[in-house]
Amino acid sequence: MNAEYGAFLRLSNVMRALAVILVTALLLCGAASAAPPIRLLAFGDSLTAGYGLPPDAAFPAQLEKALRARGLNVTVINAGVSGDTTAAALSRLDWALADKPTHAIVELGANDMLRGLPPEQARANLDAILAKLKQAGIPVLLTGMQAAPNLGADYGRRFNSIYPDLAARYGLPLYPFFLDGVAAEPKLNLGDGMHPNREGVSVIVDRILPQILRFLGA
Repeated sequence: MNAEYGAFLRLSNVMRALAVILVTALLLCGAASAAPPIRLLAFGDSLTAGYGLPPDAAFPAQLEKALRARGLNVTVINAGVSGDTTAAALSRLDWALADKPTHAIVELGANDMLRGLPPEQARANLDAILAKLKQAGIPVLLTGMQAAPNLGADYGRRFNSIYPDLAARYGLPLYPFFLDGVAAEPKLNLGDGMHPNREGVSVIVDRILPQILRFLGA
């Protein structure tokens, strides 16, 4: 009788331990499922919008696919508008924030540079954009652009310094050149030589992905 009772107690202890493990696992699964998804705002110009490309080939779509392939619950919001200068982007930022992003990538400045607009204007507009995103509590990954050599050394110095200066000012991660590995590569660009084709966007995503993963804490 005593032996049977002891066996019963041991079995009860095992069952209780299993019950604790099961409840803990269920609680952890519930906490994970309750975690809100990431809504990543890709705020930029034609390089973000996917000029000349089908929607599934644009930077936001390819980036979302790459992030989801790594198990992240991320929606990348395409807030790119072809032809946008930094001033135009600033004027529509409130509209973009209506999508309730949790994080943002800012890719702007190429059109200011191509039009030869004063770098000081681009700096001021980007500063205002970053200030508004900071005020909204949205973490930002800033991506840089580089001035074309034909604009001269002085213009290049003034323009190229915008991005590291603002990243330092706001304490932001900086991806120095959005078109790294793609600029001036004919096979990776459309016929205009300025906008990446599907393969070019894939190269951009591959190169920037490690920094985006760190940015998202993945």
